Amino acid sequence: QGHLVESGGGLVQAGGSLRLSCTASGRPFSTYAMAWFRQAPGKEREFVALIRRSGTSTFYADSVKGRFTISRDNAKNTVYLQMNSLKPGDTAVYYCAADIADVGATFRYRYDYWGQGTQVTVSS
Repeated sequence: QGHLVESGGGLVQAGGSLRLSCTASGRPFSTYAMAWFRQAPGKEREFVALIRRSGTSTFYADSVKGRFTISRDNAKNTVYLQMNSLKPGDTAVYYCAADIADVGATFRYRYDYWGQGTQVTVSS
């Protein structure tokens, strides 16, 4: 059974940076597409970024494009989300997800495995 564990969240001032990590185990996650989603209080879970299993194909939500960078190290079964120029509107619980079929979709229903989430809070 597969497991995803996120880390790296915390409290940061607006304009600051954080790097989230998602460590996978139990399944061949290096062959899956991986993504980050986020959910703010009272809002739907929304897509943030994805990376295909090759590591060379990425896609971002418009709201984070140019500020966030997704990457992966398949040897370590880890996916990263580097977040720069953070804004209060980025405050949310951030979730890592895996898509067995490596489709590269932005819809959360496409994803087969989910982590428990890590809180990111950006103060103004």
